[in-house]
Amino acid sequence: MSTKKRILFIANEMSPYLELTEFAEIINKLAVLSNDNNFEVRCIMPKFGTINERRHRLHEVVRLSGINVTIQNDDYPLVIKVASLPNARLQVYFLDNEDFFKRKTIFTDENEKWYDDNGLRTVLFCKGALETVKKFGWPPDLIHCSGWMTGLIPMFIKNAYKREPIFSNSKIVFTIGQTTFKQKLGSDFLKIAAINDLITPKELEYFKENNNVAMFRGGAQFADAISFGADNVDKKLVEEFSKVKGKKVLKFDAESDLTDYLQLYNDLAK
Repeated sequence: MSTKKRILFIANEMSPYLELTEFAEIINKLAVLSNDNNFEVRCIMPKFGTINERRHRLHEVVRLSGINVTIQNDDYPLVIKVASLPNARLQVYFLDNEDFFKRKTIFTDENEKWYDDNGLRTVLFCKGALETVKKFGWPPDLIHCSGWMTGLIPMFIKNAYKREPIFSNSKIVFTIGQTTFKQKLGSDFLKIAAINDLITPKELEYFKENNNVAMFRGGAQFADAISFGADNVDKKLVEEFSKVKGKKVLKFDAESDLTDYLQLYNDLAK
């Protein structure tokens, strides 16, 4: 039986598939580094329409496709695709949906107009990622969430999914990154994020501003450890989370060889 600890990276960007900030490359390096240091690694990200399936050799995983994610009594089907990370023996899984992820632009349209349904797209990705892991039948010891779009996942795991055996031993690392948008996620975002009232208003309080900063704040609040993924993180978040009682915090270091992350993973996975 394998003695390797399992680490799952959930991100809305990762090199070479999508690079919105510098942390996309860091996530790539962390996945490879973990894979080379006795971790069993898998990655999940959205299949945005800008990701070239032919170039990156994506193909559908038939046994995983057919997942329906229920949000406010509506069912949204997911198609799961997979690719092997170049120069590494690890797999990246992509969550695809015809209506929400196939667009040729990511968060704004061709005229730079913010998509009105970005809040729903976020909830679909976060819940869809966890439902995909359940279908894997692959209990992760560690889950590293990065990118604002993953901000709901720590809260979901600690509350709505807390009785799911597959996540019962999972420790969560959440990376606070740079602010990349100033728009809101919609007036109905908190209602949608409650996923059919499985999340209480008290737990959603951290997300009440329903913007980029709120997504980072909420993700960090429910995580077991926090890292900073840029040197230009919102000052309020730096003050709030640089020293949190009972949580390991990694400051951003542009010169780091990332072994501090490896140490963090090993400490949490004990």
